[in-house]
Amino acid sequence: MLGYLLMAPAAFIIFFFVAYPFVWGVWMSLTNKLIGMPWSQVKFIGLKNYVDLVTKDGIFWTTVWNSFIYTGIATVIKWILGIWLAVLLNRMVRFQRFVRAAVLLPWIIPTVLSTIAFLWIFDPDFSVINWTLRHFYSWMGWGYMRGPLWLADPTLALASVTFVNIWRGTPFYAIFFLAGLQTINPELYEAAAVDGASGWQRFWHVTLPGIKPITVVVLVFSIIVTFSDFQIVYVLTRGGPANSTHLFATYAYQVAMVGSRLGLGAAVSLFMFPVLTLVIVFQLVYLRREQA
Repeated sequence: MLGYLLMAPAAFIIFFFVAYPFVWGVWMSLTNKLIGMPWSQVKFIGLKNYVDLVTKDGIFWTTVWNSFIYTGIATVIKWILGIWLAVLLNRMVRFQRFVRAAVLLPWIIPTVLSTIAFLWIFDPDFSVINWTLRHFYSWMGWGYMRGPLWLADPTLALASVTFVNIWRGTPFYAIFFLAGLQTINPELYEAAAVDGASGWQRFWHVTLPGIKPITVVVLVFSIIVTFSDFQIVYVLTRGGPANSTHLFATYAYQVAMVGSRLGLGAAVSLFMFPVLTLVIVFQLVYLRREQA
């Protein structure tokens, strides 16, 4: 009984804040529910919402493309920068604690607060980037340059939100990789050096295999969080310009809360569920093989 009592709070939280909303969202996606519609008028329409998204909604396919591009590019770059930063921190001797604390700042700062700062950085009139470019052009004698419209051009807007995600997520990778690096036996590096292995060979054959289990967990968690990102895109672009930077979460919010179509919005948000399920299953299978 003691075991069940200790598990009860966690089970309560999981049921009411995870399982119940998920089941309710699945049911909602199979209906024609609108905001303010009486439940007596709500009808079960099966997979019609999903079919309409695939066959009639061009913005949805832009959202799918954006989500995969956003997640893929951000994840790869964060992985590369995270390992590089972790190796540097692992070798650092002086001011080690101070630098590690400073590296965590982008991750610790609330997402909305840091994204508002980037909203100013990408502003067409007051952008510090455009200000630097204008003065550089003037100093070089190339004339006047107004600067790119970072959040008004579809390609630049998607690149901007991806950059902010990379800036925010890299410290998360670095700290976990740093923890993994400190579990590797230094004698392995010494033995590899005695055998004549170069720095790159020691990294490839000692460092990467040593942090492989942590890498899998971090990558899977990061893919899930990045794929369902909402705050960065919503604060910077609201999915614009012209619905060109929507991700699943922001488009589901626009359809359900702004457009009042709760059923269709639930269908948008659930479209990413099979992908995330496959990612989680891959992680569990891989980790069990490693442990075996």
